[in-house]
Amino acid sequence: MEIDVAKVLRWATMSVVLCLGAGTAGAGIFDDEEARRAILDLRQRVDAVRSESEQSASRAGEDSASLRRSLLELQNQIESLRAEMAKLRGMNEQLSRDVADVQRRQKDITQGVDDRLRQFEPGKVAIDGREFLADPAEKRDYEAALSVFRKGDFAAAQTVFLDFLKRYPASGYAPSALFWLGNAQYATRDYKAAIINFRSLIGREPEHLRAPEAVLSIANCQIELKDTRGARKTLSDLIKAYPQSEAAVAAKERLTRLK
Repeated sequence: MEIDVAKVLRWATMSVVLCLGAGTAGAGIFDDEEARRAILDLRQRVDAVRSESEQSASRAGEDSASLRRSLLELQNQIESLRAEMAKLRGMNEQLSRDVADVQRRQKDITQGVDDRLRQFEPGKVAIDGREFLADPAEKRDYEAALSVFRKGDFAAAQTVFLDFLKRYPASGYAPSALFWLGNAQYATRDYKAAIINFRSLIGREPEHLRAPEAVLSIANCQIELKDTRGARKTLSDLIKAYPQSEAAVAAKERLTRLK
C-alpha cells in the first residue's frame, strides 16, 4: 500500500497546532519547548514512514524487475527448447530416411544374392508328365538341344542330345532326351541307333509318358529296315502294354496294313 507522506505531514502539523491551541486555552499545558519536541518527534515519524515507504517501493521495483528478468529468462529457455526440439525432430526425420534407405539397400542386396544363388540352385521342373529337380544349367542345356531339334537340324540335334546325356546321365530329362535323340536318328535314317535309344527309354522308365510313342517308333524303324515280323510283334506288344494310349490306336491301324 502506497503511503502519502505529504498528507501524513499535514495531518501531524494540524495535530500539533490543535494541541498547542488547546494548550493555550487550557492554561499552558504545553510550552514552546514541548511543542518543538512534539514537532520533531512527528517529523521523525514522518521521515521513518517516508523511508519505509521508499524502501517498500524500492523492494517492489526490485521484485518487479526480478520477475521481468525471470520471465524473460524463462521465455528464452522456452525458445531454446523449441529450437532444440525442432533440431531433434529434423535429425529424427533424417535418421528415419537413412534407416529406410539402408533397409532398401539391404533388401536389394539380399534380393541380388538370392537371384545369383538361384542361378545355381536346383529348381522343380515338370516335363512329359514328370516332376523333378534340375540345375539351371541342366535345364538350359536340355532346352537348347530341343530347340535345335525343332529347327529341323537333326544331325546337330543328335550331337547336342548325346552331349547332354553324357553330362547329365542321371538327369530327370534323360528319358525325354533319349526320345528326341531317337527321333533325330530316325529322321537321318539311322534306324538301328534310334531303336537302341528308344529301347533305352522304355527299359529305363516303362511308365514314362513318351514310352508308348517310343514303342511305336521302334516298329516304324523295323518297318524301314524291312523287319515286318519284328514290327508286327512290336505293335502287338504296344497294344497289350499301353491299350489306352493314342500310340495303341495307331498300332492297330498299322497292323492292319502290314497283313
